Amino acid sequence: MARTRAADYDDKRGAILHGAARVFAEGGYHGASMNALAAECGVSKALLYHYWSSKEALLFDLIHGHIEGLAEALEAAPRPDDPRDRLRALIHALIEAYRDADAAHKVQLNDLAALAPDKQAEVRMQERRLVTIMTEAVQAAAPDLPRARLRPAVMALFGMVNWAWTWFRDDGPMTRAEYADMVTALFLDGAGGLRAPSGG
Repeated sequence: MARTRAADYDDKRGAILHGAARVFAEGGYHGASMNALAAECGVSKALLYHYWSSKEALLFDLIHGHIEGLAEALEAAPRPDDPRDRLRALIHALIEAYRDADAAHKVQLNDLAALAPDKQAEVRMQERRLVTIMTEAVQAAAPDLPRARLRPAVMALFGMVNWAWTWFRDDGPMTRAEYADMVTALFLDGAGGLRAPSGG
């Protein structure tokens, strides 16, 4: 008879992934041991192996889950009729989805190559899911954009969002919503379309 899963199984797994993200982000995947991961997460090494068969399996779960969460956030974003508002809603959703995910994002950028090729392919498929959603929104919001410029424009947009973790601080002078509006304005209207925040 199969063993019943504990009620807090997913919560424990999520907490461990969050802790593992910090370890991998600080020292790199290859510099981290299962002992160090267990110590950071406050669990036994045996418990880690209860959830994942290997350190690579844990890394894959971390990166794949991070990208899947971003894609789900985009798919759940509001769908206003105005294409510009739709793009703005996606940018807001993506920037909000990065809240508290800096470590996981750094691991995705730095340690994806540590996964086996087939696992890398699974992650790349999830990444393409993100790109497809954003590409369709950009096409609708900027219909005059030449086709040859579409992919570079979408990648530039992701650049403004995906690298914000290197400087953006939630206790800084700009909120995530304000930054999302700024990115939208920059992308659709250029720097000339920026306006000072109300009261600023």
